[in-house]
Amino acid sequence: MPASPASLTPRLRPTDPAEAEALHALVMQSLDDDQAVETVSIPLAGKSSIADHMVIASGRSTRQVASMAQKLAEKIKAQCGRSCRIEGLPAADWVLIDAGDVIIHLFRPEVRSFYNLERMWAFGDAPPPTAEAAPSGSA
Repeated sequence: MPASPASLTPRLRPTDPAEAEALHALVMQSLDDDQAVETVSIPLAGKSSIADHMVIASGRSTRQVASMAQKLAEKIKAQCGRSCRIEGLPAADWVLIDAGDVIIHLFRPEVRSFYNLERMWAFGDAPPPTAEAAPSGSA
């Protein structure tokens, strides 16, 4: 008898909200340190059971996206003691990092604008996502 999908996916979500917030702060700081572009954090707590936060950011190239993803996974492992699941690293156009309470999407700008996850995850009754890093340049 095959294993059920739930038994194949270990739960990474901590039970302590303070641990989830510390993880979110670590993710945001790491992306800032690596000069991620247009970093957006979307709060999901109480709206979705997949995570408490979704973070979306861009890198200027596939090389930067891959580097940010690898460094972030290493920092999470070192500081939080948890291994992340990473998808899309070889191509590095869109890298998904599942860290349990925080889901991170790292994109090249063209790929990010095509998929437009911010709009997909916008909730009608919620305020717009918070931009943690404003785009450079003036309008």
